[in-house]
Amino acid sequence: MPGPSAHYVPEFSNAPMHENGAFSNGHQHPDLTAFEDVDFTGAEMRDVAVIGTGPAGWTAALYTARADLNPLIFMGPEPGGQLTTTTDVENYPGFPEGLMGPEMMDRFQEQAERFGTESRYGTVTHVDFRERPFRLLIDGETPVYAQTAIISTGASARYLGLENEQRLIGKGVSACATCDGSFFRGETVAVVGGGDSAMEESTFLTKFAEKVYVLHRRDELRASEIMQQRAFDNDKIEFVWNTEVVDVLGENAVEGIEVIDNDTGETRVMDGVTGFFLAIGHTPNTGPFQGWVETDETGYIQTEGASTYTNVPGVFACGDAQDSTYRQAVTAAGTGCKAAIDAERWLEEHGAAKASHSDADREPVEA
Repeated sequence: MPGPSAHYVPEFSNAPMHENGAFSNGHQHPDLTAFEDVDFTGAEMRDVAVIGTGPAGWTAALYTARADLNPLIFMGPEPGGQLTTTTDVENYPGFPEGLMGPEMMDRFQEQAERFGTESRYGTVTHVDFRERPFRLLIDGETPVYAQTAIISTGASARYLGLENEQRLIGKGVSACATCDGSFFRGETVAVVGGGDSAMEESTFLTKFAEKVYVLHRRDELRASEIMQQRAFDNDKIEFVWNTEVVDVLGENAVEGIEVIDNDTGETRVMDGVTGFFLAIGHTPNTGPFQGWVETDETGYIQTEGASTYTNVPGVFACGDAQDSTYRQAVTAAGTGCKAAIDAERWLEEHGAAKASHSDADREPVEA
């Protein structure tokens, strides 16, 4: 396989053609005006572009680097992903003493770069998946060609936007009970939310916490009946209805929360709450790929069966960008491995030929 600076195009004898700017399946491609003033003549060509640097992205980069595919990984707006906002990581296999989230991501990066991954600051803001090699725009201006793309942009937890919320993330504020619940043994915590995730997180937290308040802005839950009943039957869980959080209190750690009663308009402080968990959902960071790859109604990328293949040949998705269920570092890393293997096998199957490159060399893909 040629190196990162080589210009080549793979041969696809049965690639379907486009007509009038539409995919071969009749769907119109997304707006491409961002590409109009960008000159791709002589643009850098890569076998593999990895988009995103959480556990999934770095693992995909590691595996493709060890396969001599010279991956280029784009760090994105939040290098390292959500783990960089986590303090102690104690549930990743192989680290019995635990380690800080940012340190773990540093180690992931060092290992991937050791085998030849090139990491680059920048965000993939626009893509053109109509034809191979794919066109990528970095920060809206820098052109890059990629024979394959691995999307590992993750998902961002939704927060309430409170004054002290972001400041206290990792210091008592969390969006992952599975990740951080064990730090609150014997303590009192609060969970915000009314769906299945909130019920699941609350129930899980009772394994450690002495008391779990569930705060909901209405007087009924949207969670499924079975999840509701499970929470109602748990003696450690107390529901606080028609209540919203005004702010999180504490200087260096959560020491309480200020809430407002939606019926009376009165505010009060819930002292003694040392853990504040958000369970109001996640937003997948898949904006640049909308309209290109298939997603569910909430934006998570859909992949084929147990693979990481998307509906666009040569484009793969892994990590929290396509996983709305588990959202763990170890599962993300596992799918990053799968995406790398899928990409490597896909390149081997389709081959690559050294050639000078121009837009005329691009081959249509079926999406």
